[in-house]
Amino acid sequence: MSAALFFDVALCLLLLAVALAAVVGRDIFGSIVFFITYGILVAIAWIRLEAVDVALAEAAIGAGLTGALLVGTWRRLRRGRAEDLPGRPDDPQDPLPATLHRRCTGVLCLVLTGGLGWAILNLPEASTGLIPEVSANLETTGVSNAVTGVLLGFRAFDTLLESIVIAVALVAVWALTAEGLWGASPGLRQHAKRDGVLATFGRILPPIGLVIAVYLVWAGSTLPGGAFQAGTVAGAVLLLTAMAGHGEPPAVTDPRLRLAVVAGPLVFLAIGITGAFFGSFLALPPAWSKTLITLIEVVLSGSIAVTLAYMVLGVPREPEHRRSRS
Repeated sequence: MSAALFFDVALCLLLLAVALAAVVGRDIFGSIVFFITYGILVAIAWIRLEAVDVALAEAAIGAGLTGALLVGTWRRLRRGRAEDLPGRPDDPQDPLPATLHRRCTGVLCLVLTGGLGWAILNLPEASTGLIPEVSANLETTGVSNAVTGVLLGFRAFDTLLESIVIAVALVAVWALTAEGLWGASPGLRQHAKRDGVLATFGRILPPIGLVIAVYLVWAGSTLPGGAFQAGTVAGAVLLLTAMAGHGEPPAVTDPRLRLAVVAGPLVFLAIGITGAFFGSFLALPPAWSKTLITLIEVVLSGSIAVTLAYMVLGVPREPEHRRSRS
């Protein structure tokens, strides 16, 4: 057995073991840790399959962002904030007991696993998919990265919907805000020691993160990268700055914030409507394709960064001066 084959087999076994531990674990925090570990292992698997773009997205969004959201939810559950949520498995008003909930979830997972297994086993053995068509028409997009060309050239409608879904998810988070707190900043005000580790990282890492984000969005037309990967890195920079106490995030009613959230989808949609004059909706003229794709990626990465950061920060909270008075 070669070293590469041994590594692949070990990686597959680790993926199965970690996935099983994340699903069947009784400790919530332990399951979250296994879920984050699973995302990192999946990213390594995508690298082994030479899908670097997908690996970057999985590491940044699948493991990083989703992991942060799950950890934040776990902290709120520990503080007892889940007591007001109806329909919990152990709620006396819930008609289904916790055991039945787990069994139904297990059955659904088995059905889904069986369906995916059946689909994989029935794939054509020598199918090239859309590779010939993409390779033959990639030049019309003006970019050499096939993933960027597909997402913003051949499947631009899907990518537009994805950017809108992220904005709608943030609106759903804001909709959970208690009445009377609109106008407040999201999350809790952080108090980091001036010379502490968090404050120091908050000064050193953001410039490095911004350089990485700029590189990812600029290199996305020719190399692995793009708006979603760059936006996630930039969003992490915003979160680190807020956590280090170097600035309070703008209130959710700030017009500049709302413009930043919708700027990416709006520019994407405007370019798509303009493309209707060149043949069809979201059609890009070949002479301007690369410029327009780069413009979409740059603006969209900014919107994704702000949206993801505010999604992790959560709902607006009562300002400190109001809490102290009460």
